[in-house]
Amino acid sequence: MRIQIAPPNERQKLFLADRHKYVAYGGARGGGKSWAVRVKAILLAYAWPGIRQIIIRKTYPELQANHIKPMREMLPKGSYRYNDTKKELTFPNSSQILFRYLATEKDLDRFQGTECDVLYIDEATQHTEDAFKMLIACVRGVNQFPKRVYITCNPGGIGHQWVKRLFVKRQFQQNEDPADYSFIPARATDNKVLMRRQPEYIKQLEGLPPKIREAWLNGSWDVYMGQFFEDFFDIPEHYGDRIGTHVIDPFEIPDGWKIYRSFDWGYAKPFSCGWWAVDYDGVAYRILELYGCTDTPNEGVKWTPERVFAEIHRIECEHRWLKGKTIIGVADPAIWDAQTGESIAERAAKHQVFFSKGDHERLAGWMQVHYRLAFDENGYPMMYVFRNCKAFIRTIPLLLYDEHRVEDLDTDGEDHVADETRYFCMARPIKPRMAAKADEYKQSPQALFLDIQKEDILPAQRIGKMEVIE
Repeated sequence: MRIQIAPPNERQKLFLADRHKYVAYGGARGGGKSWAVRVKAILLAYAWPGIRQIIIRKTYPELQANHIKPMREMLPKGSYRYNDTKKELTFPNSSQILFRYLATEKDLDRFQGTECDVLYIDEATQHTEDAFKMLIACVRGVNQFPKRVYITCNPGGIGHQWVKRLFVKRQFQQNEDPADYSFIPARATDNKVLMRRQPEYIKQLEGLPPKIREAWLNGSWDVYMGQFFEDFFDIPEHYGDRIGTHVIDPFEIPDGWKIYRSFDWGYAKPFSCGWWAVDYDGVAYRILELYGCTDTPNEGVKWTPERVFAEIHRIECEHRWLKGKTIIGVADPAIWDAQTGESIAERAAKHQVFFSKGDHERLAGWMQVHYRLAFDENGYPMMYVFRNCKAFIRTIPLLLYDEHRVEDLDTDGEDHVADETRYFCMARPIKPRMAAKADEYKQSPQALFLDIQKEDILPAQRIGKMEVIE
């Protein structure tokens, strides 16, 4: 029985021919990725009798629209059986294609005991790395077919970081074999069918805001849709002149600048400590950080408070930018909670690490961060980050908007650096670059933002798996 399949484009050919254990196909929107998944699954089903494949999307309606309906339309009538209850296609040679959804990580329970030869995760950046690891555990069995995992992906979403790490940047951890991984970048212009049917599509993408355009049109993994801090820029070619970038080269901190320490406690999740220097014009520089994270994103090193504050005290006694300085500490008010005994703030004080309670007003705090990130007409912001502050540079671009409270940040993300940055900014509030209308000041938190004072900040080093800045 013959199946009529349109000729694939060059990127789709690469995907169809790729035999790596883990293959990612993605980048820009409109690259024809879902079509490639359907064709790959059909071809393998016919070529390997008895093979068992699973295609996963986040929701069942997405499965129906993107895979079940178009796949059944591709196949000749009578060439398969479809069980609508089980959502399974069965072919005459006993091979199967199963359709499954994963709306939340609670749905992972339905995959216990499931086995397959090939797994497809369509729009993989919609899922966490933990979900990915649990799903690929289903790829097992005793037949002769080499087990494989294929994912499609666009920049953005909760899984952006792990997809970027494994497939784009190829930064592997223990037990991850680089030879197993392959990445096929895709752009909308690769999809000749789309270009023929919707020639205006590229113009539509070109009209989007710059960062979204880079992600959707060019498949950039450095920016993506839904970023909470779309106004944060890391432009290496401007580290020296400090124009149009927030990340810059470190420099020696003048003695007269004020130094701040911002802190967010964590144990199972990372703790974050940032040191800031503020110059005489009120510009803040994040010069140093201590971030309690393992090699797994958003996993804490589980240091006791005593160990954390002993290390902070050591850094402040030894680092040339901090030694002998008066350091103004600000922290999450939760560390003063003493319901279970001695508070974390009291334990910090025993190590001569002192804090005042940070302003926990979230929306006003995020506004202050945005005010500092904003560039003036010459391309200079009110906040810079030394390039040694790796935790800030890694986590801030990954944070997304909350789906239910769109003015706020999604707290499911790795937001510990962002939180302590917010505490610092609320301790040094500034006015927005562009003044609001008079009536806005009457009702807005902006009305609380006073003038800028003159201040300073600091650097770090590497301690085990701790990110500290030198």
